[in-house]
Amino acid sequence: MAIDIDIDIGIGIGIAETDRKDITNALSRMLADSYILYLKTHNFHWNVTGPMFQTLHTMFMTQYTELWNALDLIAERIRALGFPAPGSYKRYVELASIKEEDGVPSAQDMIRQLVAGQEAVARTARAAFRVAEAANDQPTADLLTQRMEIHEKNAWMLRSLLENG
Repeated sequence: MAIDIDIDIGIGIGIAETDRKDITNALSRMLADSYILYLKTHNFHWNVTGPMFQTLHTMFMTQYTELWNALDLIAERIRALGFPAPGSYKRYVELASIKEEDGVPSAQDMIRQLVAGQEAVARTARAAFRVAEAANDQPTADLLTQRMEIHEKNAWMLRSLLENG
């Protein structure tokens, strides 16, 4: 004998839909900034030249690989909150605070742009953290805390290459 159960497939994780939507909007900006920074870092990895080539080529690869893996975590958190993750360049450009680079700047300018990009993602994560914290969303807050730490460290490491001394 089969039991007929009416299953509500809505999301009942203890976060109101309006809060989940606000968090998702903030995470979508985080995803867009992260994707644009990933693309920029990968571009610079391919195109860097000069006396620091090997150091920068390797550092950029480490950073874009880490960013690539983070994209999935951010997008999956958006999906877990019940909303679609943005997934087009057009949408990323609309949402991102980081501008794409379509040229090939000098190695020093690459470093400066990546410092600015890492700091921009940290600021976007910090803004999203406030939204997640206000909604009592610990998993998102944890993800964002980890992202802030990584981006602040990357900015510091890149910035250290610009110092004279």
